[in-house]
Amino acid sequence: MSLYSKRGVSAQKEEVHQAVKNLDQGIFPKAFCKIYPDYLGNDEEFVNVMHADGAGTKSILAYLYWKETGDVSVWKGIAQDAVVMNLDDLLCVGIYDNIIFNSTIDRNKNLIPGEVLEQIINGTQEFFDLMKTFGVNIHYLGGETADVGDVVRTIAVNGTMTARWPKSKIISNEKIKPGNVIVGLASFGKSTYEKDENSGIGSNGLTSARHDILDKYYAENFKESYDNSLEKDVVYIGKHRIGNALGLLSPTRTFAPLIKNILENSFDKIYGLIHCSGGGQTKCLKYIPDNVRVVKDNLFTPPLIFKKIQEASHSDDREMYQVFNMGCRMEIYTNADFAKEIISLAKTFKIDAQIIGRAEGSDQRSLIIKTERGELLF
Repeated sequence: MSLYSKRGVSAQKEEVHQAVKNLDQGIFPKAFCKIYPDYLGNDEEFVNVMHADGAGTKSILAYLYWKETGDVSVWKGIAQDAVVMNLDDLLCVGIYDNIIFNSTIDRNKNLIPGEVLEQIINGTQEFFDLMKTFGVNIHYLGGETADVGDVVRTIAVNGTMTARWPKSKIISNEKIKPGNVIVGLASFGKSTYEKDENSGIGSNGLTSARHDILDKYYAENFKESYDNSLEKDVVYIGKHRIGNALGLLSPTRTFAPLIKNILENSFDKIYGLIHCSGGGQTKCLKYIPDNVRVVKDNLFTPPLIFKKIQEASHSDDREMYQVFNMGCRMEIYTNADFAKEIISLAKTFKIDAQIIGRAEGSDQRSLIIKTERGELLF
């Protein structure tokens, strides 16, 4: 059993998918978000999307950092994480403007005071203000903040995004076909709209990353930060304190300014969009057509944070590429000629981009990932 499983989490969410398998899959079953008819406006030319996601266990890292340093501003990064995990999913179906956001924050009031809530709420609005300068308008319509200390150990920061969008402008992934190339967008570095260098970690796999990197000190002094029923050999097994933990708290980068530009000007040249979030580099398997094999043979060299996680956990490449984005958090399916334009445009935002692979014909959906140590088949 993998460390990830021993810690009570699943990168592939098999039980979740099993639970919802009988639900309506929406108008476009391969689309990255579920697409519904226009129940809000009753117009056959429009569709509705409502999407929910959050910062996950990354909020525990913020909690530990805040408790150890006293720097309450760290919670603004968690606010961005919760928003971007929604926003960049919506980008994958072609939605980049006039979006409604509602936050859902569950906290243990005895441990999480009002000043933390203020940072999260104000940080959310500050991020929306930044996106507005790029023409990505997100409207903050409040939400729910609940004191549920009997349920939540520290705090859970989540949100919901809703949009009404022209049906003709939806990216459904149905156009992905053999011959397409895949442009990968890097999750690391420092884009023109980021204040600091980004490690690329995003908001997935943080349960394992946290325990693999951080020292046993946190198990002994912050028992509220983990499931106390876990075996001790999987709890905080690393060598680092939170202050020098190699970028685990880097806010999740959004690709909205770049993707908006691409979709506004070249919608017809984009055949598919995949956000490599939960499921890491294997995320595409759920959304590609049944007759396509994806080959990723030119991924970015994984940035330092992922190398350190792998060294600490002794995880093999198969688990790493299923759990983490490994430095590439967005993939764009297009033709070879337009790929060059995407890469050039990405550079204007100081986002690394390159052709990471291609789509081939196959009898069944499959994925090949080539790493420096060999080939992974999924």
